[in-house]
Amino acid sequence: MSYYLCVDCGGSKTATAICDASGQILGRAFGGPSNFAYLGPDNFIDVVGTTPLLPPPTSSPLFAAAWLGVSGVDSAAAIARLTPPLAALLGVVPIVCNDTHLLAAPLRMHPDVSAAIGCVSGTGGIVVSFKEGEGAHLEELGRVGGWGWILGDEGGGFHVGREAVRQILFEADRASVMGPVPAPVSSKGGVGSLKARVLARFGITDVFELLTIVHWPDPVPDAEVKDDAPAYTRIAREKRLSSLAPLVFAAAFEDHDPLAIDVLRHTSRELVDQICILLRPETGDAAAYPPRTVKASETILCFGGSLVGVEAYRKMVLDELEKRGHVFRRVEFVEDAAATGAKALAAALQPKVKLVV
Repeated sequence: MSYYLCVDCGGSKTATAICDASGQILGRAFGGPSNFAYLGPDNFIDVVGTTPLLPPPTSSPLFAAAWLGVSGVDSAAAIARLTPPLAALLGVVPIVCNDTHLLAAPLRMHPDVSAAIGCVSGTGGIVVSFKEGEGAHLEELGRVGGWGWILGDEGGGFHVGREAVRQILFEADRASVMGPVPAPVSSKGGVGSLKARVLARFGITDVFELLTIVHWPDPVPDAEVKDDAPAYTRIAREKRLSSLAPLVFAAAFEDHDPLAIDVLRHTSRELVDQICILLRPETGDAAAYPPRTVKASETILCFGGSLVGVEAYRKMVLDELEKRGHVFRRVEFVEDAAATGAKALAAALQPKVKLVV
């Protein structure tokens, strides 16, 4: 029997899945973090090789094919460096690519679409477009964002947290000149919920203390910290803001706080700005637009990440895309990239087998 392996190598964990030619998942396992850029080649191979699902190498190859989506792999040189040791480990020459490629795996299982856009919105954010490549490969067409929190991870957790603090501060600045402006009352009376949640998160009562909290230096490893020091002094600056995203979502979708809803409308619009770079209009001469752009009506939009895992936030993104004239042929949220990737790999190499996902 032929087995198909997919490994999703991320910054927080390594997830593996094995399926048979029909797409039936036969095994799952998880290992430690495996971001190639952070670990380097030797440590990366150690982590992947010690994932419980992977047996020791044998003279008889266990896998018909393998696909590894690796965070931190962004160049042909990195792929070339990793492929030989992975081939020795797995007994088959694997497909190695950035982990965003796994998000577009559903493209291989839907004959009514010709392209895919992977949209990541979790801790960070990035959008990437693909079309079918040779064999089991996907060809990357375009990529926007994913530059990290300092330069911009639009639509991601840091972006949401930063925008929340910005709007809370702007509201206070405006009130210092114009006086308090009554906010529109939501259906559930959530006015002030976001501000209250953020201030409570840091144990403060003055909005402008947020400036100190946001700009406080990163903690120094092994440095002595006083027991009575505020908790935020022990947290990296990026996490101080990205950790606010759940508060914004709760204020917006549970309390219906207008300020929190405005924050998410802003961040979702900026994420849509990036998606639209990869798209061309539905009408008009296709030759007039860059050849690497795609039509939404011929494309599957594949969401991944904790923020777009929230249906209400996905709806904000889709509603904004529709306003701009882009309605996708298909939309999926990829919750399990390793399992979806294994099934897609089997589908690509067993074209006559119809899979149900």
